[in-house]
Amino acid sequence: MTNVIEARLVQLGITLPAPPAPIGTYVPYVVSGNLLFLSGQGPRTRDGQWLCGRVGERVSVQEAYQHARLAGVRLLAAAQAALGSLDRVRRVVKVLGFVQATPNFGEHPAVINGCSDLFVEVFGEAGRHARTSLGVASLPHDITVEIEAVLEIS
Repeated sequence: MTNVIEARLVQLGITLPAPPAPIGTYVPYVVSGNLLFLSGQGPRTRDGQWLCGRVGERVSVQEAYQHARLAGVRLLAAAQAALGSLDRVRRVVKVLGFVQATPNFGEHPAVINGCSDLFVEVFGEAGRHARTSLGVASLPHDITVEIEAVLEIS
């Protein structure tokens, strides 16, 4: 039987990739009480290639928005792996987004909206969350964005 969130993903045309594997000495998620902490995820294409570059230089805000959305899809894949079903998500509590950007770039919130908008599309009002978005000089693999999240679960 299809659950509510899986049905919504199908409706939105979103297919979750295989759960992301860590690229260092950490785990992709930790459950503590009724919170699920998701390690940072970056954007990858369907064939597994990282989406790279500095926003404001080689990458536009619109492209980076899509990259943040892809990172959000990878966060959903990690959450599903942790929980077995995304229907266990009661709400998205907090999102922290990093944007690899030029020093004079100032549209970090517009970029991380790619992930935030995805969470609202998938979870409805329960997808609205507290958030921080900031710029950094570099990210692993030269990726454009890295995003982590904290979810309340049942």
